[in-house]
Amino acid sequence: MDITKLKFDEKGLIPAVVQDFYTKKVLTVAYMNRESLEITLNEKHTCFFSRSRQELWRKGETSGNTQRVVSITADCDYDALVVEVIKNGPACHLGTDSCFTNLLFEDGETQAFALETLYDLLVQRNKDRPEKSYTTYLFEKGKEKILKKVGEECTEVVIGAMKDDKAETIYEISDLCYHVLVLMVEMGISVDEVKRELASRHVIDHKIKQETMK
Repeated sequence: MDITKLKFDEKGLIPAVVQDFYTKKVLTVAYMNRESLEITLNEKHTCFFSRSRQELWRKGETSGNTQRVVSITADCDYDALVVEVIKNGPACHLGTDSCFTNLLFEDGETQAFALETLYDLLVQRNKDRPEKSYTTYLFEKGKEKILKKVGEECTEVVIGAMKDDKAETIYEISDLCYHVLVLMVEMGISVDEVKRELASRHVIDHKIKQETMK
């Protein structure tokens, strides 16, 4: 990346939109000066310039909620950046996944789905334990019951697939995913932790493939 093309403002800053590499969710908007950008490029972890404190700050320096940089892309005018990261913990200083949590408008007709959204909903269900909720029932019964349901749904997936019934298999896989997410909440396992594990396997497989091609 040729940073000489970048257009920093009169204060020597450029806005950086930080985005989750996996979910594409916008995590925060921060500012970088040339030095913090160079640190980010060298260390492969986000470093910003605090306008309020007038100093450099490495994300996660005190909280441990670091952000490993995957890519940095400049816009067409070279005066703004999109920084894709793999985050380790909440992005916001308030402890939320993203700084953008205050909804001002929602279409209502178009709803996006993500495993993270369902996971967050299950976390809230576990806290609130609303009455007559199947999810509440599972959490109240505990891990043994949840594990039993995971096992049952695995069997249902196998049965659907053995019948070569695509619609039934999709239905049962969805049930399995839901119950696995409930188990993850019960055990304190985050979606990010599973993604990092899968990503590490992908890297290992890629390295093995490269070695076998030599």
